[in-house]
Amino acid sequence: MGFFTDAYDLFCISLVTKLLGRIYYTDTSKPDPGSLPPNVAAAVNGVAFCGTLAGQLFFGWLGDKLGRKSVYGMTLMLMVICSIASGLSFGHTPTGVIATLCFFRFWLGFGIGGDYPLSATIMSEYANKKTRGAFIAAVFAMQGFGILAGGIVTLIISAAFRTAYPAPADFVWRIILMLGALPALLTYYWRMKMPETARYTALVAKNAKQAAADMSKVLQTEIVDEQEKLDDLVTRSANSFGLFSREFARRHGMHLIGTASTWFLLDIAFYSQNLFQKDIFTAINWIPKARTMSALEEVFRISRAQTLIALCGTVPGYWFTVALIDIVGRFAIQLMGFFMMTVFMLGLAVPYHHWTTAGNHIGFVVMYGFTFFFANFGPNSTTFIVPAEIFPARLRSTCHGISAAAGKAGAIIGSFGFLYKGGIGVRNSLFVLAACNMLGFVLTFLVPESKGKSLEEVSGEADDAEEEAGSAVRPADGAHMA
Repeated sequence: MGFFTDAYDLFCISLVTKLLGRIYYTDTSKPDPGSLPPNVAAAVNGVAFCGTLAGQLFFGWLGDKLGRKSVYGMTLMLMVICSIASGLSFGHTPTGVIATLCFFRFWLGFGIGGDYPLSATIMSEYANKKTRGAFIAAVFAMQGFGILAGGIVTLIISAAFRTAYPAPADFVWRIILMLGALPALLTYYWRMKMPETARYTALVAKNAKQAAADMSKVLQTEIVDEQEKLDDLVTRSANSFGLFSREFARRHGMHLIGTASTWFLLDIAFYSQNLFQKDIFTAINWIPKARTMSALEEVFRISRAQTLIALCGTVPGYWFTVALIDIVGRFAIQLMGFFMMTVFMLGLAVPYHHWTTAGNHIGFVVMYGFTFFFANFGPNSTTFIVPAEIFPARLRSTCHGISAAAGKAGAIIGSFGFLYKGGIGVRNSLFVLAACNMLGFVLTFLVPESKGKSLEEVSGEADDAEEEAGSAVRPADGAHMA
């Protein structure tokens, strides 16, 4: 439910930005309804990503220092408080309301940022190697349901207010934002009941007895601790290098560059598409011009369009990944996803004028939906999964946080950079996004395949253990033979 909440909170803002413009920036002397100025729209859409980037780095590091479980509850409570506070944004002027909203959405994003490295790391450390990819992908797939829920909730609330209370539209966006606190609040109890992951307790906290006790509860079977073997494993110099050491750079430096750069490029495209769907649909005339309908009618139409895209493209893509990732592998799915996103974006950009003519918008929407499908049955899922598998336990949460923060830097570029009104236009934006996807395809070759391997094998920790064990047993074997 954590990622359900994350997606709802991050993406529901795109459903109400036009409503915010109508409420706070309407000039009654002009025939057209108000809209957010480009800099304000970019800030409202993008400020949560700035908080998310900071939260991913901070909570990723903290998760390796204090433990996954102890930090997990902090992020959730921050999300609950800031979701409610966002809906209560106050001010005597439009600038005051928007500034307050941006303040609380920054800290909401900060809490959401912690969910990325912690959720991925916890699931990777609990799962077995045969089904680990599917389990981590299933956690991330809840993002699709969160996006879908945001659309459905907005549909229901806008329809209810349009029918019963046509005047107080200011309540609509506040209720939509505040409802993001509900799933987070319901999840808090179960998060606090979870034990710490055995890998963290054993390999980082160095407490084999507690790790065995925790796993006995989870698996409901007796597990015997082997403290001497654990002490030998965690005290070896070969297995104690830090994040900024030459040994880390030699072993995992290119891996970290690969995971961070592919996530960065993917999120430029993915978040741009999600946040600015409403502008693209208006540009191709699927959603009528604002002056032809009321504020709540516009919110209803935007949410209906985005719900349709989520239902037909976004959600199925996530679950195709869940079904196939441990069969096909992470590497192949990521390559295929980047390639197909490039193809479909070029298919939209090259004949763009054809798609904008009357009667052709359905074809555009179908093609656009396929870009979402292959983003989620592709790099949007795999860039989340792989960093939780390929780094050592004591640095796993930190490295996932760095990779995820690079992704949010891409999301910030997408939301602040070039797609808002007055920028480079939809067609040119699609060409830029296609180029980002093609570059992501190339950089995927820096990322190793982790399918079917234990976390210790893929991170290299098992190799160290085998080398040490081999050198220890050879003299004894030789003596025995003599």
